[in-house]
Amino acid sequence: MGWSLGFDTNWNRDIGYGVPAFCDHPGCKKEIDRGLAYVCGAEPYGGVHGCGLFFCPQHQVGEHQTCQRCNDGLPAFEPSEDHPTWVHHKATDESWSKWREEQLAAKAESTEE
Repeated sequence: MGWSLGFDTNWNRDIGYGVPAFCDHPGCKKEIDRGLAYVCGAEPYGGVHGCGLFFCPQHQVGEHQTCQRCNDGLPAFEPSEDHPTWVHHKATDESWSKWREEQLAAKAESTEE
């Protein structure tokens, strides 16, 4: 199994080192990826110590690479928006064509109900 691309059902977004992203700390626009090097908790989906959001090194604290909120035992931050590069890639790259078709079909099905 590779970690370049996956999906986090908790945060409902793409993850992996192949996903360009912004740091999830409010107001930080540092460009990172959603790989294990940046995940709060240093484990997939945050493990037992983190929330599973992604933070630049400036916004990671403690031995478990957590965000300040997890380090302090507080609720998680709101996740940042998807990086425009990633949005464009999913909207235009041929490798995502089947996914786009599935999304359109699901949307049409939900409007029929």
